[in-house]
Amino acid sequence: MRSRIVVGMSGGVDSSVAAALLVERGFDVIGVTMRVWPWKEADDPVRRFGSCCGSEAVDDARRVARDLGIPYYVLNMESEFDRAVIAPFADAYRNGRTPVPCVACNVDLKFGSLLARARAWDAAGVATGHYARVSRDESTGRWLLRRGHDPRKDQSDFLWPLDQAQLAAAHFPVGDLDKDQVRAHARRLGLVTAEKPESQEICFVPDDDYRGFLRRRDPEMFRPGEIVDGEGRRLGTHAGVAAYTVGQRRGLGVEPHGTRLYVTDIDAAANRIVVGPSRGLERDRLTAVGVNFIACDPPREPLRVEARIRHSHRAAPATVRATGDGEAEVVFDEPQRPITPGQSVVWYRDDLVIGGGVIGR
Repeated sequence: MRSRIVVGMSGGVDSSVAAALLVERGFDVIGVTMRVWPWKEADDPVRRFGSCCGSEAVDDARRVARDLGIPYYVLNMESEFDRAVIAPFADAYRNGRTPVPCVACNVDLKFGSLLARARAWDAAGVATGHYARVSRDESTGRWLLRRGHDPRKDQSDFLWPLDQAQLAAAHFPVGDLDKDQVRAHARRLGLVTAEKPESQEICFVPDDDYRGFLRRRDPEMFRPGEIVDGEGRRLGTHAGVAAYTVGQRRGLGVEPHGTRLYVTDIDAAANRIVVGPSRGLERDRLTAVGVNFIACDPPREPLRVEARIRHSHRAAPATVRATGDGEAEVVFDEPQRPITPGQSVVWYRDDLVIGGGVIGR
């Protein structure tokens, strides 16, 4: 009997090719699109594509599934998505943090709710179009997460919270390919998604306007307050803590004597934004919360790693020390900037993901 795999199909080229590769490898494949957001589409097809898993994306995923000869379903997961992704996203901005909603979607929906449904269908696991790889250490039995083969497309930093059971059921068929190879596979198979452009914005935020989205959800986040310098001197008025992120320079409206200022801290409790020169962003350490060690148990001794503090950041040499209660301290060899609360910090050794957490402070 062939092993069954459920593939999360977003309507893009990566998940389309993931499904195709599994079919070619002889798996019993079921395609699924998670309907996570109400379908209120723009008239412009280009803008419409920005809504991940919207009606156009479902049409494309359905066509790919039909061409591959696999069954295809759309699952209504709006309420789960709101609970697991949107509510924490809003809460983070309300508290002066800058979240990564894709991380929550991966751990709670794709390899949470969807995996539970897959098991109810007697499937061995769930596959996605992520550029990452999973392997198993035969000597310890531990499942390992590795960077994708294509360093430009690596998405391992969005998967760091996955536990051992989730990694055991995770399949990333395009993880060994680069983007050009993925598109070549799609062209060879004549898939409708072969030339489809990539979407970079947050899937549930129309027109990539996260401030407008949050304002409609909770206007109180945009209550004006003070902008102060590091000494507490008032420089101006901000437009609400949710409108800012640590490291931000544009849109502050305060640059005394032509000095370039950046957001260096957000005090949500006091409804205050702190600004300062760029050197004020430099930090050599951070505390991570919600920590998950993948490649090992929480180490008793400090561990040398390369740490990445955001998706576009080049991992830097550092030492990580588990401090208990799901926390860890990361100390960099050289100061980094900006270290932004709410973002992910992920630590590596070469292509191996050692673990990760959420930047707390």
